[in-house]
Amino acid sequence: MENNNKSLFAAHALEAPADLASALAMPALAGHFDELRGSTKARPPLPQAAVYSQSQSQPSAPLARAGTPSAAPLARPESKPSAVAAADTEAGDAAAEPLAQPWTTFFNFLGTDGFHDLNRRTANLRRQIRDNGVTYNVYADANGPQRPWSLDLFPLMLSPQDWSQIETGIQQRTRLLNHIMADVYGPQDLLAQGILPAALVQGHPGYLRAMHGVQPAGGIFLHIAAFDMARGPDGRWWVVSQRTQAPSGLGYLLENRLTISLLFPEAFREMKVQRLAASYKALVDGMKALSRGEDSRIVLLTPGPYNETYFEHAYLARHLGLSLVEGSDLLVRDEKLYLKTLQGLEPVHGLLKRLDDEFLDPLELRSDSTLGVPGLLQVIRAGNVLVANAPGSAFLESPALLGFLPALSEHFLGEKLSLPSLATWWCGEQAAMQDVLPQLRNCVIKPTYPGSGMESVIGQSLSQRSLDEWAGRIVRQGDDYTVQAYLPLSQTPTWQGERIVPRSAMLRVFAVPDGTGSWQVLPGGLARLAGKNENIASMQHGGSSADVWALGAMPTVPATPRPAADPVPAAHAPIINTSSRKRPVTSRSAENLFWLGRYTERAENSLRLAQLTLQSLGGEDQSSQPLLLWLSEMAVSNALVLDTVPLATQARKVFERSLIAGLADTEQTASVGFNLRALKSAASAVRERLSQEQWHVIVRAEADFFSRCEAFKSASHHGPHSLEYSSVEALRTLESTSGFLAAMTGAQTDRMVRDDGWRLLSIGRFIERLATLSAALALGFRTGAVFDAGGFNAMVALFDSTITFHAQYQQRRDIPALLDLLVLDRDNPRSLSWVIQMLEGRLAKLATSTPGDLPSLAATLPDPASWVVAQPPETPLAPAQTGTAHQPHDDLVEQLEKCQSSAFELSDNISRRYFSHAAAGSHHSLGA
Repeated sequence: MENNNKSLFAAHALEAPADLASALAMPALAGHFDELRGSTKARPPLPQAAVYSQSQSQPSAPLARAGTPSAAPLARPESKPSAVAAADTEAGDAAAEPLAQPWTTFFNFLGTDGFHDLNRRTANLRRQIRDNGVTYNVYADANGPQRPWSLDLFPLMLSPQDWSQIETGIQQRTRLLNHIMADVYGPQDLLAQGILPAALVQGHPGYLRAMHGVQPAGGIFLHIAAFDMARGPDGRWWVVSQRTQAPSGLGYLLENRLTISLLFPEAFREMKVQRLAASYKALVDGMKALSRGEDSRIVLLTPGPYNETYFEHAYLARHLGLSLVEGSDLLVRDEKLYLKTLQGLEPVHGLLKRLDDEFLDPLELRSDSTLGVPGLLQVIRAGNVLVANAPGSAFLESPALLGFLPALSEHFLGEKLSLPSLATWWCGEQAAMQDVLPQLRNCVIKPTYPGSGMESVIGQSLSQRSLDEWAGRIVRQGDDYTVQAYLPLSQTPTWQGERIVPRSAMLRVFAVPDGTGSWQVLPGGLARLAGKNENIASMQHGGSSADVWALGAMPTVPATPRPAADPVPAAHAPIINTSSRKRPVTSRSAENLFWLGRYTERAENSLRLAQLTLQSLGGEDQSSQPLLLWLSEMAVSNALVLDTVPLATQARKVFERSLIAGLADTEQTASVGFNLRALKSAASAVRERLSQEQWHVIVRAEADFFSRCEAFKSASHHGPHSLEYSSVEALRTLESTSGFLAAMTGAQTDRMVRDDGWRLLSIGRFIERLATLSAALALGFRTGAVFDAGGFNAMVALFDSTITFHAQYQQRRDIPALLDLLVLDRDNPRSLSWVIQMLEGRLAKLATSTPGDLPSLAATLPDPASWVVAQPPETPLAPAQTGTAHQPHDDLVEQLEKCQSSAFELSDNISRRYFSHAAAGSHHSLGA
């Protein structure tokens, strides 16, 4: 009987998991190495192209041919069939081919039934990436959405033989690049002897003349070197490019590993995948050993939260136990580098930079840079700080340098390169240019120097006319162009629904020093996958990534796969800082934490007020004029509605519609949506201090709120009953957001270290609470709402004290009971006395405060216990007294208003002392 089931999962005859995987897998494109099967399908004959380098024996000769170890294959132009056609014509042949041994082992541990589970694992992978807030922002924007990091389910496999070759070659290349930097910024013998053209060094914008003659602290120029590699059709690995200035990927690499190892725990364990933790520890230990030793303070310098890879900066700083700092956090004095903290200036001995060199020092490099540290280069020249990598390494990233590395290796190391570079010609040399022009169609044209705005151009994608135009440009300005052999990238399997689809892949591996003068290579790396029908593996062009497994000795595969075991998290445990010294709190971090606290409280207060207003406008007290007046003025003073909107006492429906429309408004009002976005912005600046769970709650709260608001945004404009429906939906949205805010405040209370940063966060919350609640109570007396039954209940509800009030006073509705609970009760976290008491306690424990003494900052805070309540306890609440009964409480209202002003004065004083470090008599402070 014919099987009409189109799903390949129905192929019951395929008993072996590897056979099923082979049946599900589409073949790699012709001429590309198939990582899944370990072979190249229908590979055409490939000519060998020589790599050019400066001859040592003939220094005056422009170029001489290098040896064959650095030669790379050139692909002949060929038509590429579509994926469907390839599947139809070659699927049968591909299925008959056995899988490469690592993939056979991988799928055998997965088991036949495991294929049914791959879609669920993919969903879990995407959920974990989203929950962990892993992002890569191609076009970072202050208000724009962050792009989730793209990660594929299957790892890229490296056999023990492959990894041994890569590891040896990368260690050799890192030593070589360090020698080149030492010579270029030292004796410059390479330039004097003509081994390396001066135009590629001194003509490169990344060469820093200010660093010439500087011996870096520890004597090592390169602390992190990254190499982009590709596997050719012949199965060999080739170096395509190198990154030395501020190479990215170390954080994403680790996140990829943690995610994928949890999804395939048994295969990861049994295939003896080499671990990463030791290399990360070596990076920090090496920097400490080369600077001041164990007592070294190492910080990670970031451009800031709007950088496209900021997630990685925060993730890496948290994992390595380093302080994440921006340029404004650092200060140079007496040729030494200091960190501005709440405790004052603290010395910095090591700087792990994620900032391009030109932005490092506005005094000597780019004068318009606001990201760097004025005077930093002088500190480096004095040898008082170790910078990884030493400034001035950008010229090593030029693709033209690859063609000269074989001769340079012979010169410095007396060795041939064990890992070849892709064939490369720098067209600034006449002989190289003339030799490569006839082969331009089979090459890739790259800019020699950065900043030209040119992207790499693949010759095979050009018409003959375009090729001629490019040839003309090269002839006219050869220095600006480097031509590299085109290498068809190997294709690694990816899971796409019910198919295993090949994607072109490039491998980035990293080398770090171990503090003894040698380097170690992180086992594995970061694989970048090209998008569908793309030739370039780039995250900026919408590509994806994959974990990379450097395998140990192959295990014996069991006949029956064992059930999946729990992962072993210890293999990836973060590096623990054994130093007893507490992590310093920078002034910038402290300010962001302070405003994180304030915006958290503001979001809660605005949300509670919006809920209360909508409930009251549709409740049984909606006819109470004092209540409506109080709610209207509170909504205006808290920016829930514009002051041009008619009050609820004048036009209740218009006021309600304006309130609902303003909930998600971030332009004209400062309602709930505005505060949530500001909260997220403050939190993003201190991500390294927040747990993944905290950040996830913040991101989800904002996303959930705005998506819900979109659902009812237009409801108030359609139909006669749409306003009532919109109000109900708005209340549901506020209720959902309230749950997120409760989780945020719980995390702030229970999941953060009680250092000065946390104290300032809580101080920010208490300042906001004191100002809002005292203003609300004062306005309640001024409008007479507090003497109205509905207004009385609303006041208690706004203070979040309804249950407590009923439990203590049952059905009493008198002013003394209200003041006792909301003003004087030191056990009620919403009373003014409790808030002031907590403020005094937090201020007393700040680092600059004298233990046991009330700090001077608290001197302006009032003492509610000294306030006089004029009305006797026996006097019941009389709603009819709204016109006259509030008069005896004018003194109390005045005290409440002073309470509000004292909260703002305390905020200004904190800003002057801890954030802007202004003089005592100065009235300048940093803004919010």
